[in-house]
Amino acid sequence: MAAKATTPAKAGAPSGAAAATAGRSAETRRRRLVAAAFLLPALVLLGALVVHPIGYSLYRSFFDRTGDTFVGGGNYGEILHDDSIRTALKNTALWVVLAPTTATALGLIFAVLTERVRWGTAFKLLVFMPMAISMLAAGIIFRLVYDHDPDRGVANAVWVGVHDTFAESSAFPKARPGRDSPLVPAAGADAGGYTTRDPVRAGVPVLLPLVGVAPEDLPSGTRTARAAPAEPGKVTGTAWQDFTRGGGGRTNAVDPSESGLAGIRVEAVKDGRVVDSATARADGTFTLSAKADGARLRLPASNFREAYAGVEWLGPTLVTPAVIGAYVWMWAGFAMVLIGAGLAAVPRELLEAARVDGANEWQVFRRVTVPLLAPLLVVVLVTLVINVMKIFDLVFVIAPGSVQDDANVLALQLYRTSFGTDADPGLGSAIAVLLLVLVLPVMLYNIRRLRKEGAR
Repeated sequence: MAAKATTPAKAGAPSGAAAATAGRSAETRRRRLVAAAFLLPALVLLGALVVHPIGYSLYRSFFDRTGDTFVGGGNYGEILHDDSIRTALKNTALWVVLAPTTATALGLIFAVLTERVRWGTAFKLLVFMPMAISMLAAGIIFRLVYDHDPDRGVANAVWVGVHDTFAESSAFPKARPGRDSPLVPAAGADAGGYTTRDPVRAGVPVLLPLVGVAPEDLPSGTRTARAAPAEPGKVTGTAWQDFTRGGGGRTNAVDPSESGLAGIRVEAVKDGRVVDSATARADGTFTLSAKADGARLRLPASNFREAYAGVEWLGPTLVTPAVIGAYVWMWAGFAMVLIGAGLAAVPRELLEAARVDGANEWQVFRRVTVPLLAPLLVVVLVTLVINVMKIFDLVFVIAPGSVQDDANVLALQLYRTSFGTDADPGLGSAIAVLLLVLVLPVMLYNIRRLRKEGAR
């Protein structure tokens, strides 16, 4: 009887295990269905906004402008032969090399230096603030910063100010002799200046009339011109603006309402050598010593040098570096914040141990700080590389229309090719596929790196 009683228990055990397994399977299916229900909207959006456009762009790249004729790889061949697209490829490569490395390097420097100052937080806030500005707004700001007119463009205002500190511009760039003037253009090494027709004599005042200077452009402190008195044994004279407002006045004569050319330089030249020189006073008068007797007076070319206009930042040569500068201004703060967060996690005992071992600050930075931050620096660098591969708005806004071909990048070329009156959607799709192919290796590297970090 005991044996018969145990038989049903043994037979019931597998049935219970099977029921438990079936229950777990049902629970797993239910969880999967719930997960699929939550993921479905995201998958639908991903397919509609990412997968479908990529697939359609690849398909459209094999057709001509109208979309009716299959051209195979013709659009991709056009990429290799079109000068604008080749310029865009070259500039994109320049962007990839310069912009991320510069922004990352500046971010590293800022992060390290601001750790050692009390006002580091305020500095970080100022550097990071451009990230709050849209690319469009930043483009408009730097379009004004790079304006060629020093009165509007900050960059040229600073550049011209520094230049004029060491090489002051003339106040009379457009001055010239008038009709029947005693002055004639200088020749040879003196070209650009003016000289008297005849030698001058001591005790006989000399007249040096010029025209072409607007009254409002005369140097500050200029006074009404005055005829210089004769001085025995000296050469005297007057350099003045031989022009009377409202007309009238006498040619080659100092009239009461005319202004002196204050600060103009006068040189006495004998046998090709300057024997004496003077600078005109506020009323235009000047005095030379007896050495000038028998010499010709010269107004050197430095008096008439055109004012330094600064650098053409948005010209064909510098437009790409200028736009990269605007990008670095925006994204150096992003790099600084990420690197600063990584720097805060660096064990301080490692840095102190290096200093105790005799390392100076540069050695600590190069051999300890940078190697410890290397994974984070790679993250920042890769993120910025992906970002600059699709840069568009800064170039479009900052570069004037006349030099957009010189500043062209792939994303801008994609826009210009795909839209407008002469649009070619087939070629534009080919450029889009090319841009995707160029970005994919960087994205795959980033994904692989993230998986490695997740597996640690």
